[in-house]
Amino acid sequence: MTNVLVVGGGPAGLSAALFTQKNGLETTVFDTDGTWMHKAHLFNYPGIGSQDGSAYMETLRTQVDSFGVEHLQQEVTDVAATDDGFTVTTEEGDHEGSYLVLATGADRDLADALGCAFDGDLVEVDLSMETSVDDAYATGAMVRAEEWQAIISAGDGAAAALNILSKEKGEHYHDFDVPADAAATFGPEE
Repeated sequence: MTNVLVVGGGPAGLSAALFTQKNGLETTVFDTDGTWMHKAHLFNYPGIGSQDGSAYMETLRTQVDSFGVEHLQQEVTDVAATDDGFTVTTEEGDHEGSYLVLATGADRDLADALGCAFDGDLVEVDLSMETSVDDAYATGAMVRAEEWQAIISAGDGAAAALNILSKEKGEHYHDFDVPADAAATFGPEE
């Protein structure tokens, strides 16, 4: 069983996957590569001077995959809560996990199928991006009216991941790395 199931491979989903996998929670991402980022050009994203959205997504996927995230190019057709967490259904089969992060842009169908509460057309979440369904999170455009912006979505994914990590660790968890962490992960700088 995977710890975290992430549906959506845009900035929100990949940010959630990066934080959870990097911090020891086995994570699977379901991605159809339908992100709006392919239509974007970034020059308002901190740390990025000017970059094509598709090039940015390739960099982000490489980073996430380097931590060992299971990255499946599969469309999710259904999600359901179980006694032990969640089941994600694709044409290739079912996948089980303890936590679910929905990062499907403005497509709210899976949140509706799961039974998440809505406020009008938006999925209702708390500050940590958790929905009315325990251990299920919604991010990005599905929770924000007309606020479809990459860095906001990435922040939503990170907030969901940190809440999941806090639940797993039993205390508030902070993902804050120092140079020694980078050296341990990537080797010393030359």
